[in-house]
Amino acid sequence: MLKSEARQAVESVPRDGADQANPASNEPGRGHSIIETANGRSLEEINATVAVPKSTTSFWKNLAAFSGPGALVAVGYMDPGNWITSIGGGAQYGYLLMSVILISSLIAMMLQYMSAKLGIVTGLDLAQATRLHTGRKLSFVLWICTELAVMATDIAEVIGGAIALKLLFGIPLVLGVALTVLDVLILLLLTKIGFRRIEAIVATLILVIMAVFVYEVVLARPDLPAMFEGFVPTPEILGKGQLTMALGIVGATVMPHNLYLHSSIVQTRDFDREDENQVSNAVRFATWDSNIQLTGAFIVNCLLLVLGAAMFFGHGEGLDTFTALYNALGDKTIAGPVASGLLSTLFAVALLASGQNSTITGTLTGQIVMEGFIRMRIPLWLRRLVTRVVSIIPVLICTIAFGGKESALDSLLVYSQVFLCVALPISMVPLVWFTSSKKIMGKYANPRWMAFLAWIIVAILTGLNLQLVIQDVGELIQML
Repeated sequence: MLKSEARQAVESVPRDGADQANPASNEPGRGHSIIETANGRSLEEINATVAVPKSTTSFWKNLAAFSGPGALVAVGYMDPGNWITSIGGGAQYGYLLMSVILISSLIAMMLQYMSAKLGIVTGLDLAQATRLHTGRKLSFVLWICTELAVMATDIAEVIGGAIALKLLFGIPLVLGVALTVLDVLILLLLTKIGFRRIEAIVATLILVIMAVFVYEVVLARPDLPAMFEGFVPTPEILGKGQLTMALGIVGATVMPHNLYLHSSIVQTRDFDREDENQVSNAVRFATWDSNIQLTGAFIVNCLLLVLGAAMFFGHGEGLDTFTALYNALGDKTIAGPVASGLLSTLFAVALLASGQNSTITGTLTGQIVMEGFIRMRIPLWLRRLVTRVVSIIPVLICTIAFGGKESALDSLLVYSQVFLCVALPISMVPLVWFTSSKKIMGKYANPRWMAFLAWIIVAILTGLNLQLVIQDVGELIQML
């Protein structure tokens, strides 16, 4: 393969076993400052720290070794921001919008494949590659936009976590919001146990979420023929209300921070970047990992919509908050004879698990974009603390100003998605550009059909997100 200028931009960092946990440990003057310069590999403290088979013959051994990064990526596709749109879509329109979840998931698979391929082939994450090809000044602007998107995502986790604490333990929302700062302690613990174990914890929490909703959907006894029929798009989706909900599902599914995250964490696998066979093997199994995990996220989102359709269709009015959904699961007049306190409790447990999962991935993404765009590194615990404190300020203000009303927090969650809408094209455009370039990717460049399809998707998603921004801003102006 032709050695690209992107690969040459990565500084050589020793990979001896003693230094894998902390590649900077032998450099004088480093490790003692809170703020450091980042000019090396992406997330270099965990880069190339996970051993993989050198042989490409055993499919299952390779799949097991490369599995993990996809789970961290899948978290972003089932975070609390997805819950209201998916369950609400089912409650209001039955199984009609199943096709929207399917299309969104297929788009996500393609974008995440490109992201993983970029990281493996070039040795750069998306932020580093963007900095290399755009320059310092523009990179700083892009960094600000991306940071706002990371914080907007974090706002959703704060709100979801605080509401889950209230539902499970009766903790007031103001106190629950403040307590979410303490998840920095969880992150501190996780940084000590190794990246492979972090992947295992995240995958376990995903299985918990999936198990909860499989159980609840089985009890709900959905209409299976209608459910499968919903995977076929129909013109009904273009109705005003249906289209608005469909746009919300798409906007909540395809998130920009996952593209930066995936291009970095695939580099945790230790393979020879100069060996064509090992690079091809890494791309192949990273794709398998990503598609398997995103299929799991697709199933969870389908379960959310099916739950809304099976239990709440015809009672969709007023089910636009987490507490309303929690109460409805225990109300036989709404959810039917299967309603119980257990279903409500399991819903809250899954919500808390979803928030904690997103905490881990959000912090890693924040570090990736900071190191990549402006080449500055700070400790993960400090990164987490700063991001969370900044994120809880608007949530606290909103909670106090509206007397702890959850409806106000849910409105804030919706409006926080505006920053995600702005940041999505900022991440998609360079990703498609870089991975379609033979100069950058060599033989791994996207084939023409994929590049053409990707640019169409970028144009459509950008248009849809602009429509969401205009709609949300218009509603906000009317409220004021």
